[in-house]
Amino acid sequence: MRNAIDRFRLDGKVALVTGAARGIGAACVELLAQAGAKVLVTDVLDDLGQKTAERIRESGAEAVYQRLDVTREDDWGAAVTKAVDTLGGLHVVVNNAGVEKVAPLLETTLEDWRRAHAVNLEGVFLGTRAAVDAMRPGGACGQGGSVVNISSAAGFVGMPGLSAYCSTKGGVRLFTKAVALECGRAGLGIRVNSVHPGVIQTQMLEDAAPSLIQLLAGGDEGRFQQLLDDLHPIGRPGRPEDVAAAVLFLASDAAGFITGTELVVDGGLTAQ
Repeated sequence: MRNAIDRFRLDGKVALVTGAARGIGAACVELLAQAGAKVLVTDVLDDLGQKTAERIRESGAEAVYQRLDVTREDDWGAAVTKAVDTLGGLHVVVNNAGVEKVAPLLETTLEDWRRAHAVNLEGVFLGTRAAVDAMRPGGACGQGGSVVNISSAAGFVGMPGLSAYCSTKGGVRLFTKAVALECGRAGLGIRVNSVHPGVIQTQMLEDAAPSLIQLLAGGDEGRFQQLLDDLHPIGRPGRPEDVAAAVLFLASDAAGFITGTELVVDGGLTAQ
């Protein structure tokens, strides 16, 4: 029987992470590499993505960058081929790429709604489908594996100004469960789970902050920061590495009896 700590290792495995140029995605791909995985860093932010891959290589791990627009089927085919042909397989896929639009319902356009669903929900569909096809018996890798879909606390509870975002993240949660049941009952050896972060200190939050400050705090930046702290009973917003630790667990053999569930990493936000 393997040492319990060794079950958290990913030696000999290949992991593909989307939206891995920065933020949660970068933290995930760096931690998976530290745990022994060969990693495919994917994003549409080419310069930042290349730098993330270079940073991982400088640490002594194996990493390759591949441009991947998660809304394009052809890009997914190319990414899976890259993982298998260049890194030797595909055992972990983390569907992390996402966008956020902050606006009241009456100011949310149909274009805003469709863009959020294209990236946050359709991108997860395409990524999960590509992963299952590669990992299933007879697939390009065919050794089973783990799919981790990044949802949100907004997949459990509504949040003002985030109707489109909440819709997509709730969809990711139930989509994940449905696919987990399919894979489990078909004996494919593929586990599928979702991770639900609270508010995480990332560039996405910084970009959304002006709209959120106006919407939630009447333009008062100090009040907004206090609201963020109060939102999480643990006393602070999350950090990318908080989410990455959860992803590593679900990707590893330590979570070998876990599928179709959601791992909430929200500082207690949804416990209230």
